[in-house]
Amino acid sequence: MCIKHFKAYYLLIGCFYFFIQAAYSQEQKQADSLKTLYNTGDYKESELEILSSILMSEINPDTLLHYSDLLIDKATPDSINHLKRGYLNKGYALSNKGNNVEALQYFLKCLELNYQLKDEQGIGAVLISIADTYSIMENKENATEYYNKGIQIIRKLNDSIPLGSALLNSGDNYFHIKKYEEALSNFKESGTIFKNINFERGTAYNTGNIGMVYTEQGKYDLAKTYLNEAISSLEPFDDYYAISVYLLYLSDIYAEEGNLTEAFNNAKRSLELSSSLGLKDQISDANLKLSRLYEDSGNIEDSYTYFKNHIIYRDSVNNIHSVQAMADLRTNFEVSQKQIQVDLLNQQKKNQRIIVYSTFAALLALILFAFGLYRRFIYVRSTKKIIEQEKERSDNLLLNILPEETAQELKLNGKVQAKKFESVTVLFTDFKDFTHYAENLSPEKLVESIDFYFSKFDAIIEKHGLEKIKTIGDAYMCAGGLHNLSHTHANTMILAAFEILEFVSKSKLNNPENLTRYDIRIGIHTGPVVAGIVGTKKFSYDIWGDTVNIASRMETNSEPGKINISENTYSLIKDSFACEYRGKMKVKNRGLLNMYFVYGMKDGNEFSKLQTSHLTN
Repeated sequence: MCIKHFKAYYLLIGCFYFFIQAAYSQEQKQADSLKTLYNTGDYKESELEILSSILMSEINPDTLLHYSDLLIDKATPDSINHLKRGYLNKGYALSNKGNNVEALQYFLKCLELNYQLKDEQGIGAVLISIADTYSIMENKENATEYYNKGIQIIRKLNDSIPLGSALLNSGDNYFHIKKYEEALSNFKESGTIFKNINFERGTAYNTGNIGMVYTEQGKYDLAKTYLNEAISSLEPFDDYYAISVYLLYLSDIYAEEGNLTEAFNNAKRSLELSSSLGLKDQISDANLKLSRLYEDSGNIEDSYTYFKNHIIYRDSVNNIHSVQAMADLRTNFEVSQKQIQVDLLNQQKKNQRIIVYSTFAALLALILFAFGLYRRFIYVRSTKKIIEQEKERSDNLLLNILPEETAQELKLNGKVQAKKFESVTVLFTDFKDFTHYAENLSPEKLVESIDFYFSKFDAIIEKHGLEKIKTIGDAYMCAGGLHNLSHTHANTMILAAFEILEFVSKSKLNNPENLTRYDIRIGIHTGPVVAGIVGTKKFSYDIWGDTVNIASRMETNSEPGKINISENTYSLIKDSFACEYRGKMKVKNRGLLNMYFVYGMKDGNEFSKLQTSHLTN
C-alpha cells in the first residue's frame, strides 16, 4: 500500500483544555452555529471566548486557520491561555494543509507558553501534536520520542480522551513503520477507552485504523468490515479527512481483488472529498491511486493526467533534514578550517625551533632546511588554491540548484525561511503527443530530444532574468517576480514565452538530421505563491499555492503553438500585447475561468518587437 496514514488531530483539538466535554462538542454543525453567532456580534461572552469555542468544534482546516489567526491577533498579553490555544489550533490547521514546517513553529510556541504556565495537560497535548507532525514528516525517531514523552505525562493525568487520542496516533506511527502488532495494541487500548466513555468519533478512528492494519496484513474481508464501519460512523460528523483515507484503502483492497469498478468508485469519492477541503496529502494520494488504476485498465492518457496532478500536489512536506544536514556540513567545514589553522601554527613553531638549531649547523644543513621551507611554501600555496577551487565549485553547484538569494541565505544562516510573494507569474509548457512519441523512442533518443528543448528554454529563461523551478517529464515550469520585485515580470514572461514558441517553430522547420520534434502548449497565470526549499535528501527550490495549479490548468487548456493566459495575467499585459478573449473555459476543479490567447506586441510598445507571425497563421 502506498497511502499516507491518517492522524486523528481533531481528537486532540482542545482536549487538554476543556476535558471530555470539549471532545463531544467537536461537531461541524455546532461550529457553524457559533460562527453565525460571532458574525452577528450578538453574544454575551467575550470575543476571545467565542473564538476559542469555534476552534474547539471547527473541522475545515482553512476555516480553522482563519479563526486561529483572529484569536492570535486579538489576544492580549494578559490572555495567555487564549494565545496558546490560537497557536495550537493554527498548528493543527497548517499541518492538515501539509505545511508541516510552519506547523511545528506554532506548536513550539504553544509548548513554550505551556511550560511558562506549568500546564501539564497543555504540555502533554502539544508533545503529542509535535509527535504527530514528525510522524507525517516520516521522522520516525523524533516522532517516537515525543509520543513516549507525551503519553508518559498524559497517563499521570488519568484523562481518558487525551490518552486515547495519544495512543491512537502513536499506534499510527507504529503502523507507518510496519510494526503492526504494536499498532494493533495501541488501537485496541485506545478503542476500549473511547468505547467506555461513548466517544463515537474516537471509536470510529480506531475501527478504521484497525481496518488499515488488516489491509496491510492481507486480511481483506476483515479490513473491509472495519473500514466500512468506520466510514459509516464518521459520515454524520462530516469528517471527510479520515473518510478520504479509508476510501483509498478500500480502493486498494478492491483493486487487489480485481474489482476495478469498486476500486475506481472509492478512489474517485476520496478525491472528491479531499478536494472539497483542500487536503493536499489526500488529494495527491487519490490522484496517484487513480493514475495507477487507469494504467492497469489500459487508459494511459487519463493515467498520465492523474499522475501529473499527483506530482503537483505531492508534498513536499518539509525540509528540516536537508537544512540540518547543510548546517552540519557548514559546521564541519568551519571546524576543519580551524584545525588547519592550528596545524599550521604548530608547524610554524616547530620551524622556528629548527631555525634556531640550524644556526649552529653546517652550511649543508642550512641549505637542506631552506629547501624544505621552499617545498612547504609550495605545498601550502597549492593546498590553498585547491581549497579555493573546491569552495568555488561548491558555490557554483549550489547556485545551479538554488536561486542566488536563497543560496546566500542558506550559506549565511544554515537554513532557508519560506517566503510568500504576493504577485508571481508562473509558466508551464507541455509537448503535444509526447506520450505517443515516447513509446516509440529509445531512452537515449527520448532524453536527447527533451534535452534539446529544455537546454534552450533554460537559456531563454536566464536571459530574461526569470527563475526555472523544475521539469516534470515533458513539462517545464518557471516563474517571474520571485527575487526581482519589478512589476514587469508578467510582460517579461510573455516575451520569454514568445521566444520559446519561436525556437520550437524554427526547430521543426530546420531539422537536417530528421530528429523528433514536437508542438508545444504554453499556459501562464499570475498570483501569490509561497517559495522555499523542499525535500529530505535531494533538496530543491520549489513554489506552492493555487497560482501554480491555475497556471498548470492554463497550459492544459491551451492549444499547440499558442500562449494561453489567465484573466489575472491579462490585466497586467493587456496594454503591451495583443490578446484574443476566448471566453469562459471550464477548468477541472475550478469551474469557469476567463482565458485569453496572446498573439503579439502592440504598436509603440516599450518592449522589443518579436517575430511572431507564425503564431497567427
